[in-house]
Amino acid sequence: MSRALQTWQGSCHCGAVRFEIDSDFPELTTCDCSICRRRNALMVKVHESRFRLLAGAEQLRSYRFHTHTAVHHFCGVCGIYPFHRKRVTPDWYGINVHCLEGFDPAGIPVRATVGAGMP
Repeated sequence: MSRALQTWQGSCHCGAVRFEIDSDFPELTTCDCSICRRRNALMVKVHESRFRLLAGAEQLRSYRFHTHTAVHHFCGVCGIYPFHRKRVTPDWYGINVHCLEGFDPAGIPVRATVGAGMP
């Protein structure tokens, strides 16, 4: 069961990177690829039209690996990973819900995605 569409504010740890999303949180995902396993993020998928970077573009650093399609963003000041552009659907973002202010993931289904086995 999804929630009503709401706007949520998010940021990295130091606040240099700030963003907002609109989501109804139909599900959250984890991923077993090498980078997601290490950062242990819990993500929600958000279309680029429902994502707004509010501050910190100059502080964002990016990391690409394997096919170099997905773009993993992190704050160059505090190192926190707030979001990434998805590989299979590059017009969507994976948002680290632990970076959303006041968000409680309790009760939202979590789906484990397979990234390690992607060609």
